Amino acid sequence: MANTVMELLQKKLEERKRLIVESVGSGAAKDYAEYRDLCGVIRGLTTAQQEIEDLVRKLKDDDDE
Repeated sequence: MANTVMELLQKKLEERKRLIVESVGSGAAKDYAEYRDLCGVIRGLTTAQQEIEDLVRKLKDDDDE
């Protein structure tokens, strides 16, 4: 069950990040400050995804022991 939750969370984060990247790519930011803010959100989502991947890997390693 934990893996399913993690997978769903990963998909949600990836979709959110994809939408923001598309938005930035299409010039939706009205000024540089908003652009920087959106880049920070993308960076945060990427960090969250990496942390989840690390946690899933650790849980898998613990199950293998």
